Amino acid sequence: MKKVLPGIAIVAALSLAGSIVCAQDAANGEKTYKAKCAACHGANAEGKPAMKAPAIKGKSADEIQKQITTSPKHAGVKNLTPAEVKDLAAYLGTLK
Repeated sequence: MKKVLPGIAIVAALSLAGSIVCAQDAANGEKTYKAKCAACHGANAEGKPAMKAPAIKGKSADEIQKQITTSPKHAGVKNLTPAEVKDLAAYLGTLK
């Protein structure tokens, strides 16, 4: 029993650390979104039909990352680093 408790503590600590990192990624992504994306996709990623900018709220991080990196419409975000793209996708993946 005494050997199991330290193992449980380590797993709990790693889980907490992972949650903090993910939260930080999303916080960084929110800053990038507001600076580079909100003008077209709306403050809450609800989209702007008049601009033919689709809603991206609720899309998975994988879908968003693929769209950013492959769409010619996203020339303004092509200069983002891979880490910034990941952070942006993490933030948008939290919107429902």
